[in-house]
Parts: sequence; structure tokens; C-alpha cells
Amino acid sequence: MRRWMYLKRQMIATCALLLVVGFPLQAQINTDRTLAIGRNALYFEDYVLSIQYFSQVIRSKPWIAEPYFYRAVAKISLDDYHGAEEDCTLCLERNPFFVQAYYARGIARHNLERYDDAIADYRKGLDFRPEDRQTLLNLAVASTQKQDYDLAVETFDILLNIHPRYAQAYLARGAMYLERGDTARALDDYDQSITLDPYYAPAYGSRALVRYQQDSLNDALTDLNEAIRLDTRQPTYYINRGLVRYRQNDFRGAMADYDQVISMDSRNLIAHFNRGLLRLQVGDNNRAIEDFDAVIHQEPDNWPAVYNRALLRYETGDMSGAIDDFDAVLNHYPDFLPGYYSRAEAKQKAGDPSGAAKDRWTAYNKEKSHTVHIPDTASHHTREESDRSIDKFNRLVVYDKEDEQPGKYSSEIRGRIQERKVSVDPEPSFIFTYYEKPDPVKKTVYYDHTLDLFNARSVLPMKLLLTNREVALNQEQIDAHFASINHLSALIESNPDNPDYFFARALDYTLVQDFDEAISNYDQAIVLRSDFAEAYFNRAVIRYKQFEYRRAQSSVQPSTLSVYDYDLLLKINPDFPFAYFNRGNLRFAAQDYRSAIADYTAAIERAPLLAEAYFNRGLARLAQGDASRGISDLSRAGELGLINAYSIITRSRGIYF
Repeated sequence: MRRWMYLKRQMIATCALLLVVGFPLQAQINTDRTLAIGRNALYFEDYVLSIQYFSQVIRSKPWIAEPYFYRAVAKISLDDYHGAEEDCTLCLERNPFFVQAYYARGIARHNLERYDDAIADYRKGLDFRPEDRQTLLNLAVASTQKQDYDLAVETFDILLNIHPRYAQAYLARGAMYLERGDTARALDDYDQSITLDPYYAPAYGSRALVRYQQDSLNDALTDLNEAIRLDTRQPTYYINRGLVRYRQNDFRGAMADYDQVISMDSRNLIAHFNRGLLRLQVGDNNRAIEDFDAVIHQEPDNWPAVYNRALLRYETGDMSGAIDDFDAVLNHYPDFLPGYYSRAEAKQKAGDPSGAAKDRWTAYNKEKSHTVHIPDTASHHTREESDRSIDKFNRLVVYDKEDEQPGKYSSEIRGRIQERKVSVDPEPSFIFTYYEKPDPVKKTVYYDHTLDLFNARSVLPMKLLLTNREVALNQEQIDAHFASINHLSALIESNPDNPDYFFARALDYTLVQDFDEAISNYDQAIVLRSDFAEAYFNRAVIRYKQFEYRRAQSSVQPSTLSVYDYDLLLKINPDFPFAYFNRGNLRFAAQDYRSAIADYTAAIERAPLLAEAYFNRGLARLAQGDASRGISDLSRAGELGLINAYSIITRSRGIYF
């Protein structure tokens, strides 16, 4: 059943898209503004902060339905399904015609594995929108997970009759057939899904698992290679490709795949476990112990890992540690015969022949008195992640789902699939801020001399960073920045002519997603210091963020004020590459690709290693039909660390903007 987990991201993403639907609000202006800021924070994935704003509205106007719904969407994004269900119910108590709330509550109940309740909500939503494809898909999946296959088949038939080119429906129906043991029909549906959407990596990943189980290793490898080209940051594909390579006796390739996963996520349990087994097999015992240590540190009751570490400790001469691990395993599995024999050997070498004899005698008696399963190490190669049988301690682990751990490795490419074309967003604009999201692959620190000079003045409570990888705040940070706003407001009241105070407060407002107040404070900082380059830069970025949010609700053009800010900034600092880059993004959004290319080129001339500028210039050139130079730029971006550029190259003929 866990193979269905790959749909979770799609369900949450669709739920988030409900944000673009406007609703008439029944509140005073202050409540309207707070709700708007909350929706803004939600759109930019600042979920904890958005919940605070929606809660303020609820405390002020508890009879309004909308804030309960939006708070539920934020909670779904944080995996708080119980809280989301409660908020959706409160929303529907206030407005039983709030269709999106039925859908969101269905998602919450679905993830809580309360399939009957989820099905009821999906059906209620379909009463209002009978042809909604995502709701129909979720209904079919919930029915399958409930093992109501008749309802699932009926729903898939309805869905594909209405939406015959919906690739994800074929993918989900293929998973249903696979669950019913009909491999042939499952593969037919996976094939059809890939035909309709050859750029959707999970379809290749799903088909690869079936081919792997059928021992069609070359075909499985081909599918996993394609999945990785399309989604370079999904650990599932590397782990499963490592299994295929292992089966093909390509130990070096398998090891490289597990190394890649761990470089992206040092806590990935499956990669550590599998790499530990590989290292054990090639005699790299000390480093194998390190891998099993990493697994056991996170999961002390992972008994296959504990047993493997015991064997390795024995091999490296650590008899005391080996015996401790054997003790732990046998306490949990008192009928595991290999454990007794192995512990006996360790006790013998540790100078305890009496204890060794006792273990051998215990194993002999258990084997005599009843049938005890002894692992067959030759007939099986892998086990699923959910299978923790101690008898399978020496089998590599396969991902049996197409998902990822919450919050990790979400793709930087946000888009939608339409027929056989792929929408690709450019790399986001840079901003001055206090925090940045770490990149597991590209670890560039962006340098600017003027920023160093600004930080040297120590006018801000923290060091200012230049980044395009913004990160949502945690609760402690949210509280700190609201407190900072209050503190700076008091300072400004006593010293209203200090531009640094306004700039600092603007940064705080930016971080709490109050863009109107942020712009107002940047305005005042610029009035007080007309050459305040950092204020011009950030004001332009915030104006573009406002455009992004409004574009999600309706078709609007970027504000010319942002371009004006960059123009003024470049008069102050004509060699600042990030201003050219950001202005290029504005022109890209306006589909003025010629001007965007000129700006990205100017950025590259001033910062030849700026991967993001090559990436975006490549996209702009593709949009102009200049495939050769576009692909060349994307290749250069990939060399500089933006590895997603390679997946764009493979599908460059299908991109639209």
C-alpha cells in the first residue's frame, strides 16, 4: 500500500493551488489585511508564520469560514492532518458550500488512513464539481487503499472517460492493478502514462520497480536512468538504481549511487544500510560499521542493522561490542538461531568458553524442539523498507514507494504538465536577508564587496546574506522578528532620521511576509539615504514577489517600478551582477526574452561563475527558439552545480513558457 505515498505531494500541491481562488471576505479592513498577509505567507510556503496570521483572524472574527480553510492548508503542508481536519470541519460548519474545504479535509483524512471518511468528502466535493480530475483521482486512490476495487475501477473509468489524457490517472491505475497482482495491465498503464507524459519521473520509477521484480534488469536500469535525468534530486531513484547495479555485479556503480544519496541527505537510512552491506561484502569493515552506526543512531530498534554491526564488530576484533549487539538482537528475537551461533563464536574468542557452549546448546535445543526459520541468503536479493524481519538482515533495501521524506529534496522546478510539454521556472531572484536554505548539491557562497562593507558597519543584529534560496522561519525566529519590529519602532520614534533603522525594520517585515509594510520602510530608508543600494535592491525584489502572488490569481504584468529600482541601483553600483540577474528575471516574466538575455549576459560578464545566470539565459534562449545556445548555457549551469539543468536539457524540445 505504501506505493501510493507518491500521490501525497500531488494532493498537497493541488490543495495549495486552491489559494489562487478569491473569496469575498466579511471582515473589517484590519482583518482583511491580516488574512491577506497570511495568504501571502502561505503562497511562499512560510507555513508556521501563515498559521499565526490566520489564527489572529480567527480570534478576531471566529465566524468567518475562510481563515479556517487556509489554516488547514498550512497544516496539511506541515503534515498536521488532525489539525487540518478539525479546521476544515470548522470552516464547513460556517459555510457548508465551501467546496475546497471538502477536498482539503478529504486529503487530511486520506493521510490519516481513514478512507471511508476521505471517500465521503471527495464524493461531497464531486457533488459540486463532478468532473474535477484531482478529486476523482484521490477518490480512486482512497478506494484502492481501502481495497474496494470495484469502486476504484468505476472511478478510474469515469476519470479517464472525462480526462483521457491524464497521465497520472494511468499511473495510479497501474499501481492498483499491481496491488491486485495483475502485472501485465499495470505495465500497460505505466506505458500509457509515459506515452502521455514522457517527462514525469515517477512513472519511470514505478515501471522500473516492476521490471526489477521481473528480473528485467537492463530495462529497469534504463527506466531509472531516465527518472534520474528528469528528477536529479530524488533519492528513491538512486537507491533503486543501486539495487539494479548490485544485481548486475556493478558494485562500484551501486556504491556511487548510495554515496550520491548520502551527499544529498546524510541521514538517509536506506542508503546507509545498503552501503553498509556493500562495504561489508568488499571487506571495508570499519566504514561499514560507520554506516550501520548511522542507521542505529536514528533507529535503535533496527535489528537487521544491529545484527550486521555485531558481525562487523566480530570481524574487527571488538568482541565486547559484538556480544552487546548479539544480546540486543536475541532479546528481541529469541528464536533466531544464527544469532546464538554467532554470539557463541564471539564469546569463545572473548575467553568465555562456557558461555559459548551454552549458546550452542541453546541453538541446538531450539532447532531440535521446533522448526526455526533459517535465512535463505541465496534465493532473495532485497527486501522492502517496511520489511524488518531479522531473517533478512543481509538483503539490500528497496524503496517500495514513490515519495520522499517530508520537507526534503522538493524539486526546484515548479511547473505543470500539459499534454507533452513542460513548464519550467527560471532560477529565483536574489535578495538580502538573514537566512538561506542549504543546497545539498550546490554549496556556493555569494560574494559582494559592497555587502561586506555594509556588514562591517554592524548596524544590523545579524549578518546580512545574499541568496536566492530563502527559507521559512521557525517559531523562535518568527517571535524574534516580531519583537524586533517593536524594538525598531521605538528606536525610530526617538530617532526618525536614521535610514538603517527603517532598513532593518523593512527586513523584519519582509521575513514575516508583510510586503506592504516592508516596501513602506524601504521607501523611507531611500528617502533618508538616496544611494541606499541594498534598500533599492530589496524593494525591487519585494515588488516582484507581489507580482508573483498576484499573477497566481490573475494575469498581470510585472511592475515597472521594480525595473526602475534596478536602474537606479545600477547607476549607484554598475558592476553589481545580481541586479542585472534580477532585472533579467523581471524581463523574462514579461516575455521580453531579448532584454532578459542581455541582462543575464551582463551578470555573467561580472560574475563568470554565476550558474543561475547561465541557467536562466539558457531558458530564455530556448524560449526564443535558439536551442543550440540555450542547451550550451544549461550545460554550463550544470557544470557549475545546478544539476537540474541536465534534466531540462533532456526535455528541451517540450518546454513552454
